[in-house]
Amino acid sequence: MIDVHTHIGRIRRGQPWLTAGKLVRWMDRQGIEKAVVHSVENPEELHYYVTTAYVLRSCRRFPDRLIPFCNVDPRIDNSSPKTDFYSIIKDYVDAGAKGFGESLSGLPVDDPRLVAIYTACGRLGLPVTLHIDNLRGTDALGLPGLRRVLAACPDTVFFAHAPHWWAEISADVREEDRGGYPKRPVVPGGAVEQIFEQFPNIYGDLSAASGYNALTRDPEFGRRFLERWSHRLCFGTDYLRPGQQCPIIAFIREVDISAKARRRIVRDNARRILKLR
Repeated sequence: MIDVHTHIGRIRRGQPWLTAGKLVRWMDRQGIEKAVVHSVENPEELHYYVTTAYVLRSCRRFPDRLIPFCNVDPRIDNSSPKTDFYSIIKDYVDAGAKGFGESLSGLPVDDPRLVAIYTACGRLGLPVTLHIDNLRGTDALGLPGLRRVLAACPDTVFFAHAPHWWAEISADVREEDRGGYPKRPVVPGGAVEQIFEQFPNIYGDLSAASGYNALTRDPEFGRRFLERWSHRLCFGTDYLRPGQQCPIIAFIREVDISAKARRRIVRDNARRILKLR
């Protein structure tokens, strides 16, 4: 299994510190072969930053297990889309970064500063992990901003994650769902499937309560969704503190889907996107 969404360090006061070694030992217990480790450098998410430098340094201890992602807040320098994001991110690539994220800034998902970052990542061949909810990476119902991003950045591959993205699995999404976990049965024809059909450069990151809720709020729909879109979905946990429960692990192993679909979701898609051997 390849986990496309984990963290290390500590992002909130009172939360135990999660070292790279503790993460790898947890992965061993869960049967996870490799994991993406995200940097967190946007103030909306946290009490403490988990810097790219810390993530790169920590992941070097486990080069066969941990895959570091870098981060840059879009408001650095003079808070302009003309900031030279490419050179900053390339320095991180030269130091070992394999992707960008998690993008958690409190800006619209299609803010010009973010689009400049996405474009730089496309030039560098880096996938980008987007967090989309009612505060971070915001968008209107139906995800029109994300659609504009995908059209403007066809060379950039995205992992989409978090409550608003996954609420859009259903066509009856409501304003309050942008920051929540709706329990209503899914109405087919939601924006997630529309976007998958229209844009080849985006994948669903199944991590956290949002991904698990999307798949389990309407179990039969969730099972069919996994089978139908197995080529566009990636297993992830969003593991970020010792002792955290991650029900997606058992669920994805046990849900009634084909072996081919499961293999794509838990390993093959991530292996291709991340260019793993």
